[in-house]
Amino acid sequence: MENLKIHFIGIGGIGLSALAKFLANDGHKISGSDIKQTEITNDLATNFDAKITIPHHEDAVEGVDRVIYSAAVRPTNPEYQKAKVLGIELLSRKEALKSILEKKEVYAVGGAHGKSTTSAMLASIVPQSNALIGAISKEFGSNVRPYANNKVVFEADESDESFLNSNPYLAIVTNVEPEHMEYYGYDEERFYNAYKNFLSLAKIRVINAEDTFLASLDMPSVKLYPSKDIKNVSFILVDGKPHTKFELLDLGAFEVFGFGHHIALDAALAILGALELKENLEDVRANLLNYKGIKKRFDIVQNREKCVVIDDYGHHPTEIKVTITSLQTYRDLRGFTELNVIWQPHKYSRTMDNLQAFVECFEGVDELVLLPIWSAGELEVDIDLKGAFSRYKLLMADWVTKEDGIVKISKDGHIIREYSEGLIAAFGAGDITYQIRGEA
Repeated sequence: MENLKIHFIGIGGIGLSALAKFLANDGHKISGSDIKQTEITNDLATNFDAKITIPHHEDAVEGVDRVIYSAAVRPTNPEYQKAKVLGIELLSRKEALKSILEKKEVYAVGGAHGKSTTSAMLASIVPQSNALIGAISKEFGSNVRPYANNKVVFEADESDESFLNSNPYLAIVTNVEPEHMEYYGYDEERFYNAYKNFLSLAKIRVINAEDTFLASLDMPSVKLYPSKDIKNVSFILVDGKPHTKFELLDLGAFEVFGFGHHIALDAALAILGALELKENLEDVRANLLNYKGIKKRFDIVQNREKCVVIDDYGHHPTEIKVTITSLQTYRDLRGFTELNVIWQPHKYSRTMDNLQAFVECFEGVDELVLLPIWSAGELEVDIDLKGAFSRYKLLMADWVTKEDGIVKISKDGHIIREYSEGLIAAFGAGDITYQIRGEA
């Protein structure tokens, strides 16, 4: 496609900003708007010469060739309406993927959990590739890595079936678990068929064959059986940071940043995918060490001898549960006695749909701080979190901040608790990440 002026409505989102950067690297002139200025919009303005409009304004679409909008944008948005009046081509992110990826060799990673991690690992071990992922890889400090060829490591999103437009040459699927069911009309068959169709598009498939749904599929695939193919898993500290060692099949030993059997599983899928792409085994082993984790996933935001603070994006009970296990391992290796956890629930619908699983997933924490639910634009619903979580040593709070290495918990304008020792972890997909970093 010839070079265009492309405007993005909702450019501050992790997914849309990745597309904007990717298209800027392809030679297009980009601009965008969002409701507030953030780290992401500043990066786009400074490093990608993007004209950013805050908040949305109809004039922002004047003179552009194409408008791409995020899933959160409604037809009432002033820029959307103006683009329609002006006859500018309007595409959702999902629709735009088709033309963006149709001529690329795409290595797509999908799944309910672990897809950002697996995508970032795959980008590390296939270094001569573009990367377009839904998280910030700490190795290259961005959600996008440009490279001058047509190979693309791509994090494929099932939430709106957009992964069906990703043109996968290689498809890796970590696991499948029904979520985003409001999009699928609460029809599980439709949800599972989307994954089936995604895999069927690929020339090469690599799957976790111990996932019940993936195991049931009848299509040629490279199958990983984690319980027998991954052996001798051990956890070590390197400069106070978590690393997992494991052996895979007959391929020898590997080491990767992060803690947990799920980290070994994600790495194993990425390794098998890279080998299918004919990457050299010893290069894969060495390049995996370049993976430094991803921002907001077991992200050590303070690493002091007596007090470590970790920020984690986990917002689903399955993710939180495995991370709590990793945190307990980390606590013990660091010689701490306490693990205190702060949770900002994300969305009323998700909290209600999974309430019992959320109650169980924090098992083993010393104190649990509950922040108000981050609504993500949903209507408020009354949920008795204090009652539901009564088994825990519980603190109901409004706000968290970090000053001078101390995590401070506030309620009704007063500090009700300070943590200055041990391991403190914060979970959530809302603004908790800025609170716990002391940036809010």
